[in-house]
Amino acid sequence: MLPRSRWRRVLRSATVAVALFAAGTFAPTTAAHAAIASATSSGWNDYSCKPSAAHPRPVVLVHGTFGNSVDNWLVLAPYLVKRGYCVFSLDYGQLPGVPLFNGLGPIAKSAEQLDAFVGKVRGATGAAKVDLVGHSQGGMMPRYYLKFLGGAAEVNALVGIAPDNHGTTLSGLTGLLPYFPGAKDLLTLATPSLADQIAGSDFVTRLNAGGDTVPGVHYTVIATKYDEVVTPYRTQFLDGPDVRNVVVQDLCPVDLSEHVTIGTVDLVAYHEVANALDPAHATPTDCFN
Repeated sequence: MLPRSRWRRVLRSATVAVALFAAGTFAPTTAAHAAIASATSSGWNDYSCKPSAAHPRPVVLVHGTFGNSVDNWLVLAPYLVKRGYCVFSLDYGQLPGVPLFNGLGPIAKSAEQLDAFVGKVRGATGAAKVDLVGHSQGGMMPRYYLKFLGGAAEVNALVGIAPDNHGTTLSGLTGLLPYFPGAKDLLTLATPSLADQIAGSDFVTRLNAGGDTVPGVHYTVIATKYDEVVTPYRTQFLDGPDVRNVVVQDLCPVDLSEHVTIGTVDLVAYHEVANALDPAHATPTDCFN
């Protein structure tokens, strides 16, 4: 029998390992953070940007767990800027003493941060509404804002890339928590958002009570069947009258993207994002987009 102090160290290590696996992002690099300095000059997070008649709504990018406003969007943000969108990204869910890695705080509080950020973007651009594009937690958390914080009046569309809309079993790993006394409490204390994202959590239950969607918002979910983080992958899908659920392998059978790559580099997924943002000018998505 291990002493209590040793068990605490083991549980702490296990929690960190699960968190890093669940994060779906790589550790930030020096090169990535150098992108912050050039983001404004390239049109990303440029508060002087005014939406065009062709693209009248700013796009707000919402990173995933352990992500941040730069690393998650080094490909998608320029992709959308080149297409004429005003693009903005935020940091949310920060924990004291944890730099660079965000999306760790209670998800309800993170939704309040998103609410404030959308207000800032709308004020700067003069737009009545924005479109939201999020990866992983960033595709699910905005639904709290839409449902409970008045976001439905400020948002036209939500595009979730590999969102954990109904929580996750983390490939079955969350089922092991009851066998480690105190593990779930430690997870909740150390990284509240991870506890919120477990399938069956109080947060997930409240989020989906009464229906997945709210009237007036267009929803798109873009998933990969190779997702090893948000599992089973079909739990990402939403039910509702204005929902489009997409599996990238249905569009490109040889797309091997998993949870990380579908949100950070997958141009097949990004073409579907572009279609969701401008459905009137959507074009077929295939392996060559």
